[in-house]
Amino acid sequence: MNRRQFAARSIAAAAGAALYHGQSYAAPLFADRTPGSVPESLIQQARFPEGFLWGTATASYQVEGAWNADGKGESIWDRFTHTRGKVRGGVTGDVACDQYHLYSQDIALAKRLNQKSYRFSISWPRIQPVGTGAPNMKGLDHYGRLVDALLEAGIRPWCTMYHWDLPQALEDRGGWPNRDLAGYFADYAGILAKHLGDRITVWAPFNMPWAIAFMGYAAGAFPPCRTSFSDFLKAAHTLALAQAEAHRAVKAASPKATVGSAYEMAPAYPKTDSDDDRAAAARYHAMNNVFFLEAAMHGRYPKAFVGEPPYELMGFKAGDEKLLYAPLDWVGFHYYTRRIVSDASKERFLGGGNFSGTEIESNAPGGRDPYTRFRAAMPTEGPLTDAGLEVWPRGMYDLVTQISREYNHPIIEITESGCGYLDGPEEEEKGRIPDGRRIQWYREVLAELARAITDGARVRAFHAWTLLDNFQWAEGYTERYGLIYTDFRNQKRTIKDSGFWYGRVAASNRLNV
Repeated sequence: MNRRQFAARSIAAAAGAALYHGQSYAAPLFADRTPGSVPESLIQQARFPEGFLWGTATASYQVEGAWNADGKGESIWDRFTHTRGKVRGGVTGDVACDQYHLYSQDIALAKRLNQKSYRFSISWPRIQPVGTGAPNMKGLDHYGRLVDALLEAGIRPWCTMYHWDLPQALEDRGGWPNRDLAGYFADYAGILAKHLGDRITVWAPFNMPWAIAFMGYAAGAFPPCRTSFSDFLKAAHTLALAQAEAHRAVKAASPKATVGSAYEMAPAYPKTDSDDDRAAAARYHAMNNVFFLEAAMHGRYPKAFVGEPPYELMGFKAGDEKLLYAPLDWVGFHYYTRRIVSDASKERFLGGGNFSGTEIESNAPGGRDPYTRFRAAMPTEGPLTDAGLEVWPRGMYDLVTQISREYNHPIIEITESGCGYLDGPEEEEKGRIPDGRRIQWYREVLAELARAITDGARVRAFHAWTLLDNFQWAEGYTERYGLIYTDFRNQKRTIKDSGFWYGRVAASNRLNV
């Protein structure tokens, strides 16, 4: 798999959770059906509680455009996409969906689809062009207008403070492996809460912090494209510190604020029933799934390593456990697909930090790295989306119920979940977009979410990825995850059949609509 494919798969399935109980990965819940599929009866019976929040999610770099407008500084993604050979088709996010200028239109579409929550992110270099110093008021004013428009439409503004677009000036200072960034990020978070905290009450510091650290500093697939496992460990520790410092800064500036998360998670199943594979899956769960959650909730890192944790390599200092501790008001995470995990701890490690393949490892002897010592694979037992991810709805139930068990039944928000299919306007249908595969994907995944709620999980919101087709990172404009079709030639938006269906679900709390 080339680096672009590797990146495309990673953003949607970058993590895993070990399942200690229940069926093995090879046994679908209903053995007489297509692997991973859900019986129609379960879909028909699915119900969501009154007041459940239906929403969509977006990210600043993927939708805003206006890359250098109104005083915005350069981000690492601006630098990356402007470098030849980094993005499929040689495209950039310079314009993307132009939501910076068209946000009113997009909010009106969301309201038409009965949405009650809109998860968006703020571009750090739009607020602080070089990552430090006085805020750029034009940037703050833009987000203030966006938030006001959401509230006027009856939609909850849900803010991710950072969705991967680091100011390039801070990368030039060492990026996330530089511990100083925790303080810079806390200052930025405080600015946001001071200026927007009277209207935004739902905040998450980071989108997919594990991917920020791993994809940027170990795998080299995303900017700044480094390939050092020690840089990854340092970046992860800085991000965990920054998560807690931002939590405190937001709470200090905005009494109404609630702070949660937007973690990448995917259920990972041991390859066999052996103790070694189960232990490897537990390490995968600890590193890829709850590393930052455990830090926030308990002020410690989970047991992610074979042997003693490499604290010195991470840059861990005495007293950091107190700095890490910042219990979340609710837990948010994404669901796309699953992983199969096997042990590599008894082999001689020969990997040397060469990361490729499925985004996890190069399948070298000894596993992914010298510390976690596991292998992970993206299975293909179920059907695949056009983006190459396995369709496995049961994973939603397994993931939600496991996090509920492990963290004493917290309030949960599904912060992203969706699928990539390339359906477009059909001439014989007069421009209609009949994307039935996407509808079926959501029907099955949401049926499993409803089952988890029935079994006691306290899930209060679901955010579909994504409102409209956008710039899909290293894949450019070659993947479409939206409920609304974007014609990037003229920015025309067309609601897909899946969007209309999702709007009916949001109005009724039922899937058989």
